[in-house]
Amino acid sequence: MNLPLLYLVRHGDTAWTDSHQHTGRTDLPLNDKGEHHAHDLKGRLQSVTVEHVFTSPLQRAARTCELAGFATNAVTDADLVEWDYGRYEGKTSAEIHAAAPDWDLFRDGGPGGESPDDVARRADRFVARVRALTGDAMAFSSGHFLRVLAARWLGLPASAGRYLFLGTATVGILGYEHGPGDPVIRLWNDDGRLADRENH
Repeated sequence: MNLPLLYLVRHGDTAWTDSHQHTGRTDLPLNDKGEHHAHDLKGRLQSVTVEHVFTSPLQRAARTCELAGFATNAVTDADLVEWDYGRYEGKTSAEIHAAAPDWDLFRDGGPGGESPDDVARRADRFVARVRALTGDAMAFSSGHFLRVLAARWLGLPASAGRYLFLGTATVGILGYEHGPGDPVIRLWNDDGRLADRENH
């Protein structure tokens, strides 16, 4: 039985990813490096055919989707937007920890923004939509949201996303092992050639 796969693509680099600032709802464009890396995705994903494509409404994800060659039938999905960091938007982890040494995003969320449970609810809605579809799907979004999405795909709490590092312009694949009751991560944080799908 060939069960559907969900490809996850993190957007390319921006000025704030390079400076390690928390970029939630600030709608930054890709920088030159991000445009280059997003365009590289086209070659890396050229053998992939999906029936459904979704993208965050933020331009860094939508532009990555476009440069990767999947924009034609892409649907904008508000649930794929990045974590709302609230008062920590635009701050580096070092700046945040200088004022709140014990702060942890996956435990505490963003003050004045979203909690881990808030983000998990959005991820759960998206997972439910994808699992109701027929055929493989692809989602373009941002790092912290995709980490929570992967955790929720597995039935783990949002906090488990802390263990799933995800670089810019990387690809992950969520799927199953034996059946719908066995969700797994088939590929994670891939920045080169996609893994062999012979067991799909």
